[in-house]
Amino acid sequence: MSTSGPPEGENPFERLPIFGDLARLFGEQGPVSWEVARQIASLLATEGQPEVNVEPLVRMRFEELARVADLQVAQATGLATSPSGGVLAVRCVGRAEWARQGLDAYRSLLERLATSLGTPVDDPDATGDQPDPATQLLGNLGQLLGPVMLGMQSGFMLGHLAQRAFGQYDVPIPRPPASELLVVPANIDTFGTEWSLPEDDLRLWVLLREVLHHAVLGRPHVRERLQQLLSEYVSGFEVDPGALESSLGEVDLSDPSGLQAVLGNPETLLGAIQTDTQRDLLRRIEAVVVPLEGYVDHLMDSIGRRLITTYGMVTEAVRRRRVEASEGERFVERLFGIELGQAQYDRGSEFVRGVVERAGENALYRLWESDRHLPTPAEIDAPGLWLARIELP
Repeated sequence: MSTSGPPEGENPFERLPIFGDLARLFGEQGPVSWEVARQIASLLATEGQPEVNVEPLVRMRFEELARVADLQVAQATGLATSPSGGVLAVRCVGRAEWARQGLDAYRSLLERLATSLGTPVDDPDATGDQPDPATQLLGNLGQLLGPVMLGMQSGFMLGHLAQRAFGQYDVPIPRPPASELLVVPANIDTFGTEWSLPEDDLRLWVLLREVLHHAVLGRPHVRERLQQLLSEYVSGFEVDPGALESSLGEVDLSDPSGLQAVLGNPETLLGAIQTDTQRDLLRRIEAVVVPLEGYVDHLMDSIGRRLITTYGMVTEAVRRRRVEASEGERFVERLFGIELGQAQYDRGSEFVRGVVERAGENALYRLWESDRHLPTPAEIDAPGLWLARIELP
């Protein structure tokens, strides 16, 4: 599946109707221009091509397999898979709808990020004199463009994620409680064809993994802990105004294509400075995400080997895929603080293996029992410390 941009020489923004009405665009209120975000997310998700609806027979098959995954996960984990207590439903969507749903799910984080990036770093050399008129004008221009820039960056991130997302939890960010899961059959089936994987085996593999994530992140204290950490992280950026000013200073406002080029450049926004507080938060975010991924992989091995004939082949293909970060995943790593490379997956597996070797499979049930039982950063590489703290031998 291609994740490249539009053909060379083509300006993708020419397809965005909102750029035909710049006055309305700049007049939009709020820290993020959501209309810009939605248009760009949809454009990139579909690579500018018409998107067909998911076929009814495909929907029905996913629904059948989802019932199997839901039952197996509930039995293996003892966790509720649906906040309503009923059966977890699955909804098959196209890439554009997945991107729009993702924007809604991540909205609070993106708005916190926008607020953080709206406060520039204090200049230690400031003298209190009247600012240079040109600098003042550029600063006002930056404030004017801020919501548009954040809208574009948000759209870029979700559009790129949608190009290859299997479901909701390719990146394990909590979503609002819901009794249904989103999956993208086009991405799943395309990947299966590329790797010559049996269709139903791959679909069930994906559904098992999605339901496992949904069950754990559906635990209120787990969701709230991770949401709080992510909110603190995105709120902690400091901004070097020179990075934005240098980009905007070269823009010819009479040339819309030049403005679009700057706003479409991720590095314009990513001039943000990561702080010491954020570096500490990264360790605390990993203390939730790393054992989560180790736990999901462990349960996948336990459940999947019983249900999926080609489990080993499917697992190897997907694990190769997941350590190759896409453009959208790199955005998430930088903006939200969730980094998932091979090192993080290996740490998660080692933590879970250490728990099972010392205290048996039943000890894993304790991981998600309460907020107090969530591992600390120091315990991720020392599962014996975690067992001792929660008073297990």
